[in-house]
Amino acid sequence: MSFTKSVGAAGIALLTCAAPALASDMTPPPAGREFSWSVNAAITSDYVFRGVSQSDNDPALQAGIDFAYGILYAGAWGSSIDETFLGGNLEIDYYAGIKPVLGPATFDLGILYYTYPGVTEPAKGDAEVVELKIGVSGEILPKLTGSTYFYWSPEAAGDNGEYWVSETSLAYALPKVFVFDPTISGTYGYSENVDTDVETAWWNVGLTLGYDKFSFDFRYWDSDFDTFNAVSLTNLSDERFVFTAKVAFP
Repeated sequence: MSFTKSVGAAGIALLTCAAPALASDMTPPPAGREFSWSVNAAITSDYVFRGVSQSDNDPALQAGIDFAYGILYAGAWGSSIDETFLGGNLEIDYYAGIKPVLGPATFDLGILYYTYPGVTEPAKGDAEVVELKIGVSGEILPKLTGSTYFYWSPEAAGDNGEYWVSETSLAYALPKVFVFDPTISGTYGYSENVDTDVETAWWNVGLTLGYDKFSFDFRYWDSDFDTFNAVSLTNLSDERFVFTAKVAFP
């Protein structure tokens, strides 16, 4: 499929860099059996998901909680959204999976469930989606990390058919500046609907400043398609700058 061509080279490069270590040690390290948890909260100038604003180009409040035990993980994440989409103003996503480690590569096999509390049927049933994902991440070069993820769902929102999504990211850690740990990063995403043959792509690049438990992200977004709010007629997927402030504990 054409989506694999768009990100295949990046995924192969990441796996190729990990190959020497994997060949020398194919036995994963003993998985820690310790239970861990974390919570996070954020405010963003625009909630953009796969190139499309979910908050009608307005700010959004977000929060999440994560649990881990060995290679197992689960969590939930929520965000305010624009009510003109579905008649509701909240999205809550649930996810779970495993993250086995082989050498420098961390694999991720999981499931995601997107829900919209407060939205009534039939809109709620049409919008809620389940995705399966598989991905790999790791250090490519000193201070340079990368990841490639693939998502699949048998049915898009609104009974719009089976679809695939791929996202490839790179991040480079810069020298410390004052009290901040800066990182530059970028992501390229691609989606293809198997039934309708509709293909879309999006990308972003930005700078993240980390300080203790806080992070401040300045990011540019763009895409190769247009999505309009049916009520306000604003373009939800054109180029934009997004600022996000986030705190995580512990």
